[in-house]
Formats: sequence, C-alpha cells, structure tokens
Amino acid sequence: MSQTSPFFDTEFAEQFAQLLRWRRDVRHFDRRTVAEEDMRALMTCAALAPSVGNAQPWRFVRVRTPDTREALAAHVDGQSALAASHYTDQAQQDHYLSLKLHGLREAPELIAVFCDEQPEAGHGLGIATMHEMLRYSCVLAIHNLWLAARLRGIGLGWVSIVDPPAVHALLDVPATWSLIALLCIGYPADISDTPELEQRGWQQREPWTDRVFER
Repeated sequence: MSQTSPFFDTEFAEQFAQLLRWRRDVRHFDRRTVAEEDMRALMTCAALAPSVGNAQPWRFVRVRTPDTREALAAHVDGQSALAASHYTDQAQQDHYLSLKLHGLREAPELIAVFCDEQPEAGHGLGIATMHEMLRYSCVLAIHNLWLAARLRGIGLGWVSIVDPPAVHALLDVPATWSLIALLCIGYPADISDTPELEQRGWQQREPWTDRVFER
C-alpha cells in the first residue's frame, strides 16, 4: 500500500530554517537536569539518521560516573593547554586561552559518541572503497541529536580537543570502536543566534557562496 508523503508548508520551512540558525555549539551550561524522557527523545531522533548500508554504526556512551567525568575534563584541559602552545603569536595564544572550550564539568549530561568500525548490521554495503562512510553516518546522527536538542531548548557542545586513544582507554570501549565526539548536553546559561566564536572575534561566518564551485 502506498503512503502519502507529508506536506511541509511554508511556515514549517521558515521554522526549520530558524532552527538551523539557532543551533549553537554551547559551552556555558546551567545546572538544570535534563529529563530522562528528553534524553530518550534525543536518542530516538539520532537513530533516525541515514547510515551507509543502514549499518547504524553509532554507539553512545553516557558518562554517569563523577570520577570518569572529571578524568575526561582534566584530559581536555591538558590537551587544550598543549594546543595553545602551538600558536607562536602571543596575542593569538592569549585569545585562544581566553575562550571557554568545554562544559564538561557543568553540563548535566555527557555523551561520548563512537563509531563501530565493524558493525554486523549493513553487511558491508557501501564501504568497500569508502570505509569512512561509517563515521560520516555517525556525524549525521549527532546532527539529528543536535537539532532535536535545540528544538527542546537544550544545548549541545561538541568537544574535539581530545586524544582519541586516551578517551578510548578512559571509557573502556571495544577496540573496534573509534571516537567521533565528546558531547556536553544541558540547558544553555544564555542564548544567542550568533556563534560564540563570532561573538569573541575568533572567526566570522563567511558567505556560503565562497564554498560552492562548478566544474
């Protein structure tokens, strides 16, 4: 039996565009708890992401142990200090050090996202020449989760200043899993439709037309 495709009207399209504009990488969180019902909703939306071969390779590890959370935060602090030392210009190094780059200690929810590089699901379809498609599928799941969070007024911060093997060891996950993201989830301490890195003068958003080419 054929199904009727849903109709998304102009109002919905405008609201969707607004949702995309208001999706922010959040680093400042308040201490409010995120309801378990909302966390389940975010995971449900994440699982609706497309994946190569329908392999669904994403693996979400919720960090619930305080000692593990602190170990991750301390690790990121160390990696951030190391990254700062790579800037030879003192002004830029100072600017970097002034940025708040994670909310690992404040966010009520912390999730590490891994990619199962050898999933049973999918039967290897679509990855013979581009195995990285499994990881791209995980990124799409994260984006689904990000939008679903923002829709509920919940913020998400993607922490990337990490040494993946160290995080892998801290969380004791299978050897076939590769780290994709460390996510801080919670209610933003403040809201804005302008990315914090733009507000802080680090990098402005450039025209999308500069990123489109024809051949």
